[in-house]
Amino acid sequence: MKKYIRDYAFLFGLAGVIILLDQVTKSYVRSHLGVGEFWSPWDWLTPYARFIRVHNTGAAFGSFQGMNNVFKVLAVVVALAIVYYFPQVPRSETALRIALGMQLGGAVGNLIDRFTQGYVTDFISVGTFPVWNIADSSVTVGVGVLLLGIWLQERHEKKAAAAAAARAEEDENEPDPAADQEQAL
Repeated sequence: MKKYIRDYAFLFGLAGVIILLDQVTKSYVRSHLGVGEFWSPWDWLTPYARFIRVHNTGAAFGSFQGMNNVFKVLAVVVALAIVYYFPQVPRSETALRIALGMQLGGAVGNLIDRFTQGYVTDFISVGTFPVWNIADSSVTVGVGVLLLGIWLQERHEKKAAAAAAARAEEDENEPDPAADQEQAL
């Protein structure tokens, strides 16, 4: 039981921090910017980076607009799958645990918007890239951490396999003292 409490404390702690940051920033944007209105601290920065309030009823990059209910269901399924799967992830799999916490936080952050607002509030605009928010970035970075963790684990396993093969080859080439004694007799 203690294992589950510790596991879930990590998962919900990380996800909770992300959800809090996401919801606070979205609330601030909703209270200070009208839809389509933008703000930038310096005029010269505006073409490159700015805050702009956008309502998104679709998926990433504004695709599939108007499918809010579909994405509500998908986000619930993803969140429940993460919560179910998380205790099965060994504590030694730090990257995977962090990635799942980030993805849960991002999914729930946007899910809160979908249920309370009927859309997701996006507000971070960089260059010509689609507008996004903290929850979106958390999911994206979580996927990156997951891929990096998988790559590092595979690299570690290949090195361990190569070292084991080298030891096995050394053992084969090493003279056997028992066989040498038998030949001497």
